[in-house]
Amino acid sequence: MVPDAAAADEEKCLADGMGRLQHNAFYMHRALDSNNLKDALRYAGQMLSELRTSSLSPHKYYELYMRAFDELRKVEMFFVEETRRGSYSVTDLYELVQHAANILPRLYLLCTVGSVYIKSKEAPTKDVLKDLVEMCRGIQHPVRGLFLRSYLSQISRDKLPDIGSEFEGGANTDNDAIEFVLQNFTEMNKLWVRMQYQGPTGEKAKRGKERSELRDLVGKNLHVLSQLEGVDLDMYKETVLPRILEQVVNCKDELAQHYLMDCIIQVFPDEYHLQTLETLLSAFPQLQPTVDIKMVLSLLMDRLSNYAVSSTEVLPEFLQAEAFAKLNSAVGEVIEAQVDMPISGVITLYVSLLTFTLRIHPDRLDYTDQILGACVQRLSGKTKLEDSKATKQIIALLSAPLEKYKDISTALNLPNYPRVMDHLDNATNKVMSAIIIQNIMKNNTCISTADKVDTLFELIKGLVKETDEAQDDELDEEDFKEEQNSVARLIHMLRTDDAEEMFKIICTVRKHILLGGPKRLAFTVPPLVFSALKLLRHLRNQDGDVNGQEVSVTQKKIFQLLHQTIEALSSVPSPELALRLYLQCAEAANDCGLEPVSYEFLTQAFILYEEEMADSKVQVTAIHLIIGTLQRMNVFGIENRDTLTHKATGYSAKLLKKPDQCRAVYACSHLFWVNEQDGVKDGERVLLCLKRALRIANAAQQMNATRGSSGHVTLFIEMLNKYLYFLEKGNPQITSSAIHDLIDHIRTEIQSDNTTSDPSDNAFFSSTMRYIEFHKQKGGSISESYEQIKV
Repeated sequence: MVPDAAAADEEKCLADGMGRLQHNAFYMHRALDSNNLKDALRYAGQMLSELRTSSLSPHKYYELYMRAFDELRKVEMFFVEETRRGSYSVTDLYELVQHAANILPRLYLLCTVGSVYIKSKEAPTKDVLKDLVEMCRGIQHPVRGLFLRSYLSQISRDKLPDIGSEFEGGANTDNDAIEFVLQNFTEMNKLWVRMQYQGPTGEKAKRGKERSELRDLVGKNLHVLSQLEGVDLDMYKETVLPRILEQVVNCKDELAQHYLMDCIIQVFPDEYHLQTLETLLSAFPQLQPTVDIKMVLSLLMDRLSNYAVSSTEVLPEFLQAEAFAKLNSAVGEVIEAQVDMPISGVITLYVSLLTFTLRIHPDRLDYTDQILGACVQRLSGKTKLEDSKATKQIIALLSAPLEKYKDISTALNLPNYPRVMDHLDNATNKVMSAIIIQNIMKNNTCISTADKVDTLFELIKGLVKETDEAQDDELDEEDFKEEQNSVARLIHMLRTDDAEEMFKIICTVRKHILLGGPKRLAFTVPPLVFSALKLLRHLRNQDGDVNGQEVSVTQKKIFQLLHQTIEALSSVPSPELALRLYLQCAEAANDCGLEPVSYEFLTQAFILYEEEMADSKVQVTAIHLIIGTLQRMNVFGIENRDTLTHKATGYSAKLLKKPDQCRAVYACSHLFWVNEQDGVKDGERVLLCLKRALRIANAAQQMNATRGSSGHVTLFIEMLNKYLYFLEKGNPQITSSAIHDLIDHIRTEIQSDNTTSDPSDNAFFSSTMRYIEFHKQKGGSISESYEQIKV
């Protein structure tokens, strides 16, 4: 309730003051209208006496001041008009207003008449301004003095004796304008700082808030200075900046120093900052330890960075000014001076310095590494960073070279880059690793040497190597998959045309991913296997281009590596994935003409099928993959081929469900009839497979009839299509009578009362019959085979 009561009292005080001000303003205007100057000045003094109050906060005082300011503008217009008519002498008015009873109203009126005095040009502008700025020292109350001097600054802003101004009074008058603004700024800053030390200690935070509300009154002076034509580079370097910095350093106030340094950087041109960099930076270590220098210094470096990229013509200026050396030294001095600066602040400074360096000196990798090394030195002796602000800044620091060079290879050439990453905790290391991989993908960067690959995988070890299991368990499954998929995509980006170097890359990647634990292998082994298979194809295509040169990388070496790599999946376990990879390798060995190697990979696939696959659905998929792979192979001799095909047909017939058995067995028929030149064409064994499949289909049909459910007519239609396929391929064992018998059987099953007609079966059968009719009418060699079929 106490704050509410105080606020209500303040509102009442403001309302009362505003009422009295308006009352006196009314009588002042009436006196002005009747040309009664004496009464007008008396009422004006009473009106301005309301600004002597100490009961209002700066925010409320500002409302009262603005109302008085509006009234004073009207008084000024009256004085201008009357002096132009000759009713009054401006000199007499200047003397007359100084007879006001109270000093505050007197000085406001004096400033108002002083503005008219300058406009009249009856006295040198510099003399009037000097008189006014000296007279305002009579008000030492911080709030009243700040607003009075703000009023003086506002009414004189367009009347300063600047170069090109109508009030320019001859040689060196621009110095007078600068001196006036600097003097007013100095006095205002002293009043502003004094506010902090007036009043009870318990209200220090309140006073700090009030001072923040008034800071723009002081800062406007610096803005006025930056707009003066007389403030050229030489004037700024020799006079303006040293005077401002002297005031900033000597005031020893945290709020004032931070705000004014920020103002200097914001209002003056970037070119001036570059040419006076040493002077400006020398002030930073002299500031109070509690000042947030990192924000101000970062702002300066960001401004200079943007200035550098605005035009290529300014880059020589940066080199001439030795900007990097000065900023680097300043950052070090600031960090040394502020021993309590949090590590996040330290890293923020290095991020800004690195951004500046990458824009100004993109070709100087030694500068970039020097900054990273300085950061490592500051982080040394500390545990893994867990502060969120610090880790975000580290990520920004490490991302900057990637964004600039768009090539991870450049970052890999920086010795201190991985040393910075070593200070990240596991979670942040993963985030940074993902950023690195995204950068590689985005820029399509190709890493082509084993050494760089090794360095890269050391960098992204947060994603590749096994870490704390508890953290892995907490990680969302979808996030984990996305992380590992990104690593898999990365492996595909590691390539070179040099076979030996590529083999070294594959070995290097294998070394790292095998440390990733079972969960990761299922994601990282497949891309590595396919990279090795791609190398095999490359070697096979180069066989004719070697010209007798000795090649240390052989196909057998690569197959040995593949075998060892896929074996690692046994720890996952992931038998389905391992089987698919074994089959891929078997097919690759077939293309290379290596029968024993291909046989070994297929043997491993069958072992996995026997020992690891118990689920019936998995078995069905696996046996069809094996059959499909075997069908494409042509490297085997008769004995090995018979062994493998016998295994495939045997496992097909042992599947759990009869329909699955049927489909797998008739798929095996393709193992005995390969259409390629010199391919196997054993019509009898094809027929045996088809007949065996028919028996299985009949058995399935009988089992369904026993249960009273619909029969598997689809199986017979599929069998009919297989018969037609081999008929077209010229298998002499496939007869039209066998096909006709099968068609009759299908029709009987479809029309049977015990069978519920399935529309899809009817459509499938009808389509097959149309196919037969089409070929009967088409003519040609195939048509002759179909003519004997009775539809």
